[in-house]
Amino acid sequence: MLLTVDVGNSTTVVGVFEDDDLTHHWRLSTVAGRTPDELATLMSGMLSLDGLRFAREVEGVVVGSVVPAVTETLRELAARYLDVTPVVVEPGVRTGISVRHDNPRDLGADRIANAVAAQALYGGPAIVVDFGTAISFDVIDRDGSFVGGAIAPGVSTSKDALVEHAARLPTVETVAPPSPIGRSTVTALQSGVVFGFAGLVDGIVTRIIDELGPGVTAVATGGLASSVLQACRTLDHHDPWLTLKGLRLIWERNTA
Repeated sequence: MLLTVDVGNSTTVVGVFEDDDLTHHWRLSTVAGRTPDELATLMSGMLSLDGLRFAREVEGVVVGSVVPAVTETLRELAARYLDVTPVVVEPGVRTGISVRHDNPRDLGADRIANAVAAQALYGGPAIVVDFGTAISFDVIDRDGSFVGGAIAPGVSTSKDALVEHAARLPTVETVAPPSPIGRSTVTALQSGVVFGFAGLVDGIVTRIIDELGPGVTAVATGGLASSVLQACRTLDHHDPWLTLKGLRLIWERNTA
């Protein structure tokens, strides 16, 4: 049983693979201050709810993290409770793809994992749009190389900042209103958030396609994708667990 851990700035996604199949997955808040003991207790409890034994059944761990403090915690957790050395997505790890980026060390582990999975599952050229704390656009060219992309503010990040700085604006659910013309403050906010971000995504994807040429596959992933996915016009697939799939592939390429 392989434990895959995708640590984002806001959310950590944990998945369990049996061979090539993702059989279980959970989401939890990213808390940089948790100790290895606390995190092990939390993960053990999640697995046990689905009838899995954390310390006895996990045979490998792969980590993609953008929070260094949590990365170190997971290293200690794997050594102390699982007696394994985790594969961590960092400089020097084998990914199986060429990274044509000015400074590969600047790239988040999630972007690398997304590119690995997209290249393997969809081929190139492809664009991965990852809806998280930020919206990242990861681009794979026709040769299957990661060539860069774009980063924009995330849906919840922007919505929360707007409500914080505008005293009379309420917090609203991120769902599409009946019409882009809001008839109330709530529906006006929903229109601006949902259709505004759909326009942002479609605009950037279209510009990238203009550079790559025809035949590009655009894939949406990330925990917040479903909130604006139906309003987007340029996305071909929704693969919510793409990052975990990429982590599994990286683990295989480093342990075969």
